[in-house]
Amino acid sequence: MNSFLKRIEHSVSFWFLLITSFVFFLMRLPSFFEPYWYGDEGVYEVLGFGMRHGRLLYQGVWDNKPPLLYVMYALFDGNQPCVKFFSFVVGLVAIWIFYALAKRLLENKKSIFLATGIFTLFLGLPFFEGNIANAENFMILPAVASAFLVVKTIQEKKQTRMYLFSAGLLLGISFLIKVVAVFDFASFFLIFGFIFFAWNKKVLQKLFLDLLTFSIAFFIPLAITIGFFVYKGMLQTFIQSAFLSNVGYVNYSNQFIIPQGLLILKLTIVAIILITVFLKRKSLSLLQLVIYIWLPFSLYNALFSGRPWTHYMLVLLGSLTLLIATLLKRKLRIIHAIFLLIVILLLAKNFWFYGKIIGYYQNFTQFALGQKTVMAYQSFFDKGVPRDYAIADFLNQNVKPNQKVFLWTNSAQLYYLINRLPPGRYTVAYHITANAATLRETAQAIKQNQPDFIVVLPNASTFPFATSQYKLRLEINGGLIYEKVF
Repeated sequence: MNSFLKRIEHSVSFWFLLITSFVFFLMRLPSFFEPYWYGDEGVYEVLGFGMRHGRLLYQGVWDNKPPLLYVMYALFDGNQPCVKFFSFVVGLVAIWIFYALAKRLLENKKSIFLATGIFTLFLGLPFFEGNIANAENFMILPAVASAFLVVKTIQEKKQTRMYLFSAGLLLGISFLIKVVAVFDFASFFLIFGFIFFAWNKKVLQKLFLDLLTFSIAFFIPLAITIGFFVYKGMLQTFIQSAFLSNVGYVNYSNQFIIPQGLLILKLTIVAIILITVFLKRKSLSLLQLVIYIWLPFSLYNALFSGRPWTHYMLVLLGSLTLLIATLLKRKLRIIHAIFLLIVILLLAKNFWFYGKIIGYYQNFTQFALGQKTVMAYQSFFDKGVPRDYAIADFLNQNVKPNQKVFLWTNSAQLYYLINRLPPGRYTVAYHITANAATLRETAQAIKQNQPDFIVVLPNASTFPFATSQYKLRLEINGGLIYEKVF
C-alpha cells in the first residue's frame, strides 16, 4: 500500500489528471445550477419525464433523435441538475480516456498535456456549449474510448477481435444517441483498414474478419432497439421518427444545384482526402493516419446538417486537439498549421460561438454570493426565463391535480416546471406546426383531452387553434394564460 501511494505521489500523470479533473469540475460547476432555459434540453426533459410516467417514446412523446438520449434523461426523471451532473461524469471519464489515447499517439509529455488540456478546456467551457447536456456531450465518451481501443489493437496486435468488438459496440451505443456517430465508425474502420491492408489473400481474409467483427458489434445495439420496437408494434414509427424525419432537416441547408448537393460536395472532398491518405499510408505514422482520417470525418460530421448550432463542434474535440498538439513538433508543423487554419476558418464561417464566457461565470459567482437576484440571474440566460418561471408558479398554485394544461411554446421545459405532460405527443410549437398532419394530430389531442388551461407564449408562432371556450385569465410579460369557462 505504501509503495502504491509513493508511486502516485511521484506520478506526473496522476497529478496532471487530478488538477485537470478539478479544473473541469470548476468549469462545469455553474451548469448544475442553471435555470431550466435551453430549448433542446427542455424537450429532452419532458420526454424523459413522460417516459418515466408511462408514455411510450415516439408514440406518447415525440422528438426526432434515436432513443438513448431520452433514456438517459428518463433515468433521472428529466431532472436537469442530475442530468448535467451525469454529463459532467461522462465528460470526466472521456478526459481520462483521451489522456490515455494521447499517451499512445503523442511522443512527449508536453504534447500529451497540451492535447488533454485543450480537450478539457473546450469540453468544460460553454464556448462549445459544454455546459449543455446535448447528445454530443454524451457521444464524446464512446468516441474517444473506441479510438483508444482501436489504437491499442493496432499497436499491440493482441486480443484484436475482443478490442474491436468493444470499440464497435461503443460506437453502436453512440449511434443510438445520435446517428452522426456513424462518421466515427467510418473513421476507425478506415484507420484500422488502412494500417493492415495489403495485397495478400491471408492478410485480406484476416482484415475482413476483424472489420466484420467491428461492424457486427456496431449494429448490435441498433438490432436490439429494432427488436424492442417490433415487439411494441412500432417499427415504422421508430424508423420514421428517429431517422427519416431528419432528412428534411438535413436537406434544408444542403441545397446546392440539387437536393443534398452541398452534402455530396463535402463528401467528395472527404473522399479525395481519404484516397490521398490511402495512397500515402505506408509513409504516414499512426498519429498522422488517425488525424488525417478522423478529423475530416469529424468536420464532415459537424457540418453535416448545415446548421450553425454551437454544440455540433464538440464532435471535433478528439481529432482537433491531437492536430493542435502536433504543432509542438517541427516535423510537418507548417502543413499542420495550415490544416488547423482551414478548420478554424470553416468553423468561424459556419457556426455561432458562445461569446459570454466571462459573463457566464460572473453571473454564477454574483448569484452565489447574493449579489444578484434570482430574476437577474435567470435573465442572463434568456430574458424569457423569469416569465416562464412566473407562469409556472401561477399554474402550480392555481391548477388542480386533475386539471390539464396545454402550452403553446417553444420552451418545452415549462411542462416540466409544472409537473405535467402535453395533451398530445408534441412538446413544442415547431413540432406541432411541422406539417398539416402534426397540426391535425394536435388539434385532435386538444379536442379529446379538453385542457383546462391554455398558455400562449410569444416565443412561438401564432396560436392556430380556437379559444372560444376560454377566457383570458392573466398576462405575464407577454405570456397569455387562458382558462376554460365551459
